[in-house]
Amino acid sequence: QKVTDDVMVLKLKLPASERLQFLAGQYLEFMLRDGTRRSFSMGNAPHDDELVEIHVRHVPGGQFTDHVFGKMKEKDILRFEAPLGTFFLREDSEKPIVFVASGTGFAPIKSIIEHAMHEAITRPMTLYWGGRRPHDLYMGGIARKWAEEIGAFFDYVPVISDALPEDEWKGRAGFVHHAVMQDFPDLSGYQVYACGGPI
Repeated sequence: QKVTDDVMVLKLKLPASERLQFLAGQYLEFMLRDGTRRSFSMGNAPHDDELVEIHVRHVPGGQFTDHVFGKMKEKDILRFEAPLGTFFLREDSEKPIVFVASGTGFAPIKSIIEHAMHEAITRPMTLYWGGRRPHDLYMGGIARKWAEEIGAFFDYVPVISDALPEDEWKGRAGFVHHAVMQDFPDLSGYQVYACGGPI
């Protein structure tokens, strides 16, 4: 499913006898024919594992993403290794959580938040999701729905860095991490989960 001009959500179905056990926030590596690998976080929570959800941003000239956006068809076969990584919810803490996502860095954070909701974890959580323009927050509706459903301990703060006049953006502006630092000058009492572009 193409959710914006440059973001695709892939749903992967495992062979009938296979289940992928993973921790919310972990990632997989696609193994390409030339031996190279491409890493993508799982966007679904572990309990919702019938299909594995991957969020792919198109990198022009990128071998794998050009294939996803240009040639990939339903029922194509992909090889991947999973689960990988240590980016997952630390459930042995009571500290409130600040999530910081930019672009498709939202995928593992979505997995963690959906897992926390499923486990009825009531630690205060604030999600900051940054994009260049409003349409870059390609699942903003889901984040707003979480805020409505579990608003007592969940806040969603979308942040846009390069809005154009036609976007009519009235929310937070600038870089997403600057918004976090404005709101939380002291993060020592929080757990921070951040995923996105290197900047």
